[in-house]
Amino acid sequence: MEVLQEDEEYNWREVRLPSMTRVEPEPELEREKGERRRGRDILIAIDHGPNSKHAFDWALIHLCRLADTIHLVHAVSSVQNTVVYETSQQLLEKLAVEALQVAMVSSVARIVEGDAGKIICKEAARLKPAAVVMGTRGRGLVQSFLQGSASEYCFHHCKVAPVIIVPGKDIYKRELR
Repeated sequence: MEVLQEDEEYNWREVRLPSMTRVEPEPELEREKGERRRGRDILIAIDHGPNSKHAFDWALIHLCRLADTIHLVHAVSSVQNTVVYETSQQLLEKLAVEALQVAMVSSVARIVEGDAGKIICKEAARLKPAAVVMGTRGRGLVQSFLQGSASEYCFHHCKVAPVIIVPGKDIYKRELR
């Protein structure tokens, strides 16, 4: 696997998410009225698969706090392809609304062109998030080595943030048998 050089350019498009305002509850206790702690940036790698959705749900439930901002990153083959862009945009908009409803966190979305593993590492270097969350297909060691794996690449090459790899739901079912 080749490492993406720092000075390499890559194509991306911001996704305009629906205008949503976060509703913060009034503090109930006197000690909660002080300055709120600054939120964290959490990068979540997204694709159209169920394991990616499972990792997104896991991050909302187990990782996100009220003041956090999640950065949804989706790697595609071409940002110029209108069908690919619109399909990806709809997915990211749906997830941003869900993030606001479930965890009351704000979202920023970006569709980036290129190899998923390299792009996720590059975005992590740009954002310097508290964590990078991504799903995995649950392939075996030999199969992921031969075919390559974005989560494996990020695990070894992402140096600015911890990488949290959330196993897919079907892995739990296989272990229970």
